[in-house]
Amino acid sequence: MNKFLDIALEVKKAFLEKKPVVALESTIISHGMPYPKNVQTALAVEQTIRDHGAVPATIAIIGGRLKAGLSPEQLEYFGKKGTVITKVSRRDLATVVARGEDGATTVSATMIIAQMAGIDVFATGGVGGVHRKAELTMDISADLDELARTQVLVVCAGAKAILDLPKTAEYLETKGVATVGYQTSVMPAFYTRASMVPISVRSETAEDIANIWSTQKALGIGGGLLVTNPIPEIYSMDRAYIESKIEEAVNECERLGIKGKDTTPFLLERIQELTGGSSLEANIKLVINNAILACQIAANIKR
Repeated sequence: MNKFLDIALEVKKAFLEKKPVVALESTIISHGMPYPKNVQTALAVEQTIRDHGAVPATIAIIGGRLKAGLSPEQLEYFGKKGTVITKVSRRDLATVVARGEDGATTVSATMIIAQMAGIDVFATGGVGGVHRKAELTMDISADLDELARTQVLVVCAGAKAILDLPKTAEYLETKGVATVGYQTSVMPAFYTRASMVPISVRSETAEDIANIWSTQKALGIGGGLLVTNPIPEIYSMDRAYIESKIEEAVNECERLGIKGKDTTPFLLERIQELTGGSSLEANIKLVINNAILACQIAANIKR
């Protein structure tokens, strides 16, 4: 085991008993939602995973230690500190660990630590991707390259709707990342169920996805698998309405000169304000929906 990694007792016990484990990220707690909603959501997602027969392993860095599994007290700590905690991607991992700091893991850092811990399946809200106007800014999330190099299956509701979805899909294809649509043939658009972006692989069951994943690992070709799971119809937002709010937030972000890793937290918070909180509620519902599918996939992976 990596000398910098601590695996929670509940997670260790799950490994010994061959129970399914589902990883969760911590940036959604510190940078994705306000307190106390962030902690309430984190606890609700973890409980959902337990209710569906799996064990949650929220990934984070505390005092320079990589954590696979957090206690309720540690979740509260992250929620209260919020954006004071460093947002950690692949490039930041060594610095934060070396300095003994706290770090909230993005999709890319969560994948790295999950693989270290031996966790196959990771549930999140939306992955990062190619930002709008990336042809000018070259702003492309490290999540996409991580999916091409790190062997973890990621369940999401598509790339975040603030991104350029066609360019994100094209980048994933260029990097050789297999994208599987769960009961859909088009890329989900985070707050809404569908975009106009086609997905090459459609799967109707969690068992089929688990088989694809096991086969990919057995072939030894490396890399992750991106599973896109549409937000439930009842919680899906009107596409024209949410797109207008995203455009408004993106334009404001440009005027303020916000760039890099500060872009996504700003946009998500601003969209939440512009929608009167309805985007946040949709975000919570889709994360829980993804966690349920992740449990079903993890349960079907042969150990």
